[in-house]
Amino acid sequence: MDRVVFNPFSPLMLLFLFGLVILFGLAIILFPVFFLTAVGATFTKLGFSWREALLILGLTLIGSFVNIPVRTLESRAAPAYDRYVAIYGRLYRIPQPVHRTVLAVNVGGALIPLVISLYLLYDSVVLTGDYLLLGLALAGVAVVTVVTKMVARPVPGLGIATPFFIPPLAAFLAAVILSFFVAGVPEAAVIIAYVSGTLGTLIGADLLNLNRIAELGAPMASIGGAGTFDGIFLSGVIAALLA
Repeated sequence: MDRVVFNPFSPLMLLFLFGLVILFGLAIILFPVFFLTAVGATFTKLGFSWREALLILGLTLIGSFVNIPVRTLESRAAPAYDRYVAIYGRLYRIPQPVHRTVLAVNVGGALIPLVISLYLLYDSVVLTGDYLLLGLALAGVAVVTVVTKMVARPVPGLGIATPFFIPPLAAFLAAVILSFFVAGVPEAAVIIAYVSGTLGTLIGADLLNLNRIAELGAPMASIGGAGTFDGIFLSGVIAALLA
């Protein structure tokens, strides 16, 4: 009996698939390089050296796994839940509902961005006496806080989730408008963008939703963690990079 071998792919299709594999491999290799370059460029614009930028990045990533417990809340409800839920294009695993929620502060998503923002304000405002920059930064924080509060979504069983692209866009636009068109000091845009992106997201997403934490039935609610870590970290980095 004759055996017939059928090739389902034409040579052109095989070439196309091979090209996709190559592009995918290059993306995996080059993405960390682009990411480190973007982060380094952002912090150098803020006045840090490359070594300090890499140190900040390393501490932030390590700190994202560290949550410092603050207090324990009695859950006011045990909500209905699905095992997984999609929020803003991301899939989150929802744990079993609990009767107590541990409120914690995430080191990488809250404490480190807060310290950097306060340092930038101290270095740029207090040491130089430029209180106009302080006013602009606070105005930017207020804008991003309002925007983030509007888009932040409490997720039963998980915590507070935010879309990662809206807070940095709001911080960038606020920094550009305040520095270029309101005050006429474009050199202040990068500091306004970082401070408003980090603090505005932290306040709007987490701090203004603390009163809803006990209703979510999550085992732990981390300020600056879970669904808001990327929002806080990327808001400052992307907004300052674009400014």
